[in-house]
Amino acid sequence: MRSSTLLATAAALLATTASAAPGASKTATYPSTPAYPYCTSYATPFASVSKTHPRLFNYNGTGASFFAGTNVWWASHILSDSDLAIVFAQIKNTQLQVARVWGFGSVNTDPGPDSVFFQLLNSTGSYINYAANGIPRLDAVVSEAEKVGLKIVINFVNNVRSSLHQPSNLADSSQWSDLGGIASYNAAFGGNATTWYTDAQSQQVYRAYIKLLVNRYKCSSAIFAWELANEPRCHGCDTSVIYNWATEISQYVKSLDAEHMVTLGDEGWFAAADGVGDGSYAYGGGEGVDFVKNLGIATLDYGVFHLYPDSWSYNETWGSTWIRQHAAIGAQHSKPVVLEEYGGPPSPDNHTAVEVPWQRTVLDDTRLAMDQFWQFGTIGLSTGISGYDAYTIWYNGTEYASLAREHAAEMLEKRV
Repeated sequence: MRSSTLLATAAALLATTASAAPGASKTATYPSTPAYPYCTSYATPFASVSKTHPRLFNYNGTGASFFAGTNVWWASHILSDSDLAIVFAQIKNTQLQVARVWGFGSVNTDPGPDSVFFQLLNSTGSYINYAANGIPRLDAVVSEAEKVGLKIVINFVNNVRSSLHQPSNLADSSQWSDLGGIASYNAAFGGNATTWYTDAQSQQVYRAYIKLLVNRYKCSSAIFAWELANEPRCHGCDTSVIYNWATEISQYVKSLDAEHMVTLGDEGWFAAADGVGDGSYAYGGGEGVDFVKNLGIATLDYGVFHLYPDSWSYNETWGSTWIRQHAAIGAQHSKPVVLEEYGGPPSPDNHTAVEVPWQRTVLDDTRLAMDQFWQFGTIGLSTGISGYDAYTIWYNGTEYASLAREHAAEMLEKRV
């Protein structure tokens, strides 16, 4: 999803004037002492693909199971430790097992101490922010997740808006480049949304950032998986561009950390060659993504797909077809598949009638390992309300019982 309504300071993250951040370091090394304690639960097994049920996950060493999760991209971009503790406690007490969190936050100019950013990019390279509003916020996320027994997916980079098929509530084309992402690389080093995947300098800096995060947190049982990008697209490209990039980058991540899972983070588009669907937008390969081909990459442990029919000009009942199609491909490959984001329609407190049938499809008609609604939101934080958009499911709001609590419990109870 495109995290359309950000924290109040997020707009500053896309400034393009190059300058070094006062708290940033250009070195490839990182402080040996984290700002918060993590990697403290050495007895807790890492999440993995189940050996006996290869389409499911072994969450914590107790065997294969189904479960639900959520997206809380903004957890790494809040400055209050107490707020973070509230958020993760609320997610955990809902029995949601996995939270997807942005591990990226790149800028081209320093936005100041009240905004979180992890990396400053300019023509001279990458500067990592180790000040209180930088990498320590990711330290806090991993530490708090360990403390409450929550697992997290950490994503390395955001995509840029590359076509007209975006949610109707995102009229500003800059918004999908939230928190820097590929756009900030292109501002620093040149290139565009399609050349980024093969641009030597951008890929070198991207790999260096991956190395920093993976080496810093690979000892933690809180990491559910590493994710290459949020909704990667290469509009108009041959699907080999993203396939080759995902192959190389996932191999690189595995060379750094062979113990944790890796996934792509794509929306699950099909290509014409797959023989799935009617050849319309989601099935034509126009965004340069081939879900079937990508699921065959050996160093990607599981596949993901997203679901926003209103954004893609499909009716809402088509969502269950989309779910079944991806589950069928997962069965063919004998790999876990996750409905990683879903939302609709984009209007507050008006999601239950549409999303409950999707959840029933996951529960009753498929063996999808997990689904993760977009997105979790809460109130009562020191800043007021959390990051949100029109798809947000609010903690203990009118829709929360059915879409979060009840669904999470049903997924856990589903027979393996």
